[in-house]
Amino acid sequence: MEGIEPQAGVLRLGHRPKRDKRITTHTALVARAFGASYYFLSEVCDMSVMDNVLSVEKRWGRGFKLVSCGLSYKDYISIWRNYMKGVIVHLTMYGLELEREIDGIKKAGKPVLIIIGSEKVPGEIYKIADFNISVGNQPHSEVAALAIFLDRLYNGQELYYKFEDAKVQIEPSASGKKVISIGGNKDEKEKYNDA
Repeated sequence: MEGIEPQAGVLRLGHRPKRDKRITTHTALVARAFGASYYFLSEVCDMSVMDNVLSVEKRWGRGFKLVSCGLSYKDYISIWRNYMKGVIVHLTMYGLELEREIDGIKKAGKPVLIIIGSEKVPGEIYKIADFNISVGNQPHSEVAALAIFLDRLYNGQELYYKFEDAKVQIEPSASGKKVISIGGNKDEKEKYNDA
């Protein structure tokens, strides 16, 4: 996302196409909504996940600079380190506490690649990462951990970002749903308001 620093990317490990479509899609949507500029799905290229993400980007506005899938996690990490000159943060319940480490991550002043797992994460990820960070030392969702991490990284400023080229946007309401069309797409507006 333009104007939100540091830039962040999310690397999803261990996606199982028959089992993880929904949760992987949710990790991408959280990454987008909470300020990440890049989303990488390693090892496999699940087009249903990619299509869902690109469909959201088309309607709700561009948040990602790049969405990519299919390369090995080692390739994505190497590209991040060499091209972006960034740091690697692995979110794991076994890591150091987020609240104690977030200032050090911010002070690094570099783009942040956030690694989130699905099934068992390869042991070498713990060694590759510059920071192994826990969002609570209890089992819970990688979606929740990602949202909380990004919110702490950006101090809540990501919640007010206006997405480029959006066709629709929500008009906040105390009761009911109200979606307004930005590009004059009446059908899109009616689809959401009638839901």
